[in-house]
Parts: sequence; structure tokens; C-alpha cells
Amino acid sequence: MPEADRQSLMTPRGWAAFLAVGFVLIVLIPVANRLVTPGGALHLPEYLVPLIGKYCCYAMLAVAMDLIWGYAGILSLGQGAFFALGGYCMGMYLMRQIGDRGVYKNPVLPDFMVFLNWKELPWYWHGFDMFWFAALMVVVVPGVLAFVLGWLAFRSRVTGVYLSIITQALTFALMLAFFRNNMGFGGNNGLTDFKDLLGFTVQSQPTRVGLLIASAIGLGLAFLLCRWIITSKLGRVCLALRDAESRVRFLGYSPTGAKLFVFVVAAMISGVAGALYVPQVGIINPGEFSPANSIEIAIWVAVGGRGTLAGAILGAFIVNAAKTWLTGAAPEVWLFFLGALFIVVTLFLPHGVVGIVRDWQARRSAARATVLASTRPAEAT
Repeated sequence: MPEADRQSLMTPRGWAAFLAVGFVLIVLIPVANRLVTPGGALHLPEYLVPLIGKYCCYAMLAVAMDLIWGYAGILSLGQGAFFALGGYCMGMYLMRQIGDRGVYKNPVLPDFMVFLNWKELPWYWHGFDMFWFAALMVVVVPGVLAFVLGWLAFRSRVTGVYLSIITQALTFALMLAFFRNNMGFGGNNGLTDFKDLLGFTVQSQPTRVGLLIASAIGLGLAFLLCRWIITSKLGRVCLALRDAESRVRFLGYSPTGAKLFVFVVAAMISGVAGALYVPQVGIINPGEFSPANSIEIAIWVAVGGRGTLAGAILGAFIVNAAKTWLTGAAPEVWLFFLGALFIVVTLFLPHGVVGIVRDWQARRSAARATVLASTRPAEAT
């Protein structure tokens, strides 16, 4: 069986690891936070719950990035834009839930619109007072944008660094647009001061625990969806496109449809991750569109192991945990550390953390085989 096929299969050990991680995120962490007495050795502090939930959202984003980059060879530097669009859709719903509890007591217009002397709610804000509509837009808006961009790019055979530049330019353009006050998205300040989510207080600890569980479930579903895609016939086509697109064209396959499908799916997953992220951090602003954020996503995947899915999740947790620690201990060092990490991984660890583990397992298996081979003749005599 080819190496790519063996990597795409879920072994019994892989399923055990998947279920174990899910059990920790969905059961053990909430129990340690809600049921263990504060001050106890096993108690999880309240501030860690939204932090871990945020990491789960980042891991979803990394899985989406790995689907298109690790398996289809599409280095998109615009995943941060899809993430932010999903976040804005959720933020618009949360703003509509504030009602007359805002600073200006306007039951319809958000505070920033009242401050800017808007007279009526813009047409594109209608419907966001209903959760089902907002949830639909979380996947539709990033999906439609990805479909239009992907169709134009892949149909024109735009690949490689040129596609990366186009997606990065799109992200930068959206950031500049959302900074404008007349766009109706809060300008530089963005959307914040959220109150309720489905009738539950956003700032309450039970809601935070619920959002963590929802983020963990979303991560698990995103992982399984991407795993199903890459083990299907479409996934095999994507692997072939990644390794030799010209040969795939010669065999009669059209790369446009396969690339477009995974590109749109990855954008939708990114949008869902952004929607789960916003109520946990309490704000969404144009800074989330920053091209640097999209580059950082690629670093997560590279550190964990491109083309492994599990490595993308691991990389997201490792890099963001390091970021949390360094931005508190030595904030001026963080960007230098991130750049150095990417250089080291690129030069010395091309397969990331997962590659290190696999190499160690291969050497261990080879050593065992050597020992067995050396003992057989002695046993025979």
C-alpha cells in the first residue's frame, strides 16, 4: 500500500487516541472545572476553559488548512479571512441579541450605529436576530466567497505562489474594508459587549464550558469530515494533484472540480471555527483579517506535520500554547520565536512533530527486526 494511503487510514491506535482526546476535552476538563472544589489538586481554573476552547477553534482552522495544503497542495493564505467572516456572522447575531440593554438603549440598532447616527438597520443585518439564519450564514458566506474565488482561480489554472498572493491580497482588502465605519461592522472597534447566546449569558461559566464542549465536538467532526474526504476517491485525486497535477490532467481528470470542492469545504470549516471563537473571546474586529494571521495558520500546520490532520491539531495547540506563555513572559520575543520556529521546521523538520514520532517508530521497528533476525540463527542451532 502506498505511503499516502497508509497515512490516510485510521488505525485502531489512532481511533483510541481520537476518543481519548475527545474524552479529555468533552468530559474531564468540564468535570475538573465544574465539579472539583476550587483549590483542589485536580481543579481547572476558570480562565483556562475559554483558553482551551479557543485552542480547539484554532485546531479546526488548522485542520481546514491541512486539508487544502497538506492533501491538495493549495497554499491558501486567506483562511484567516474565512475564519473572520464566520466570526462576524456570529458577532452580528450576538449584537442583535443585546436589544435595549446597550449603552444607548436602542432596541434595534447596535450602539456603534447609534453613535455614528445611523437611522435604520442596514439590509444585510436583517435576519441575524435569528440563530438559525446566523448559523446558516456562518457557512454560506465563507463558502460562497471561496467558491467564487476558487472557480476563477482554478479555472484559470492559477497555482503555487500566485494563488497564495491572490488569497493574501483578498484578505488584506477585506481587512481594509472592514476597518471603514461606513461598512456597518463597527469599524476599528469591531463587534463586542455581547450579552446572550441562545438565551444563556455569554460571560457565565456554564456557558463557557458549553462553548468549550461545542468547540471540541466541532473539532472532532471537522477532523472526521476531512478524514473521510481524503480516504475517498476525491482524496486520492487531490493527493495526485498535489504531487503531479500535469499527469492528472493527462489522464483525463479535471483538477478544477476537486480543488474547488476541498477549497469550499475548508472555507466552511474555517467559518464555523470563527463562529465558535467569537463568543469565547468576546470580540471580533478587522484585526482577525490580518494577513499575518493566515501565515501563522500555515506555521501551525508545518510545525505539527503537513498532510497528517492530527499533526495540524497538535501544531495548533503547541504553537498557541507557546504564544500564550511567551506573550505573558516576554511579549517582545514572540514574533522572533515564531519566525525562528518556522525556519527551523522548514530546514530541519520538514514533516513536523508527527514526522519526528514516525521516524522514531520506524527506527524502533527496524531495531526490533534486527534483533529478531540475529536471534533466529542462535535459536536454530
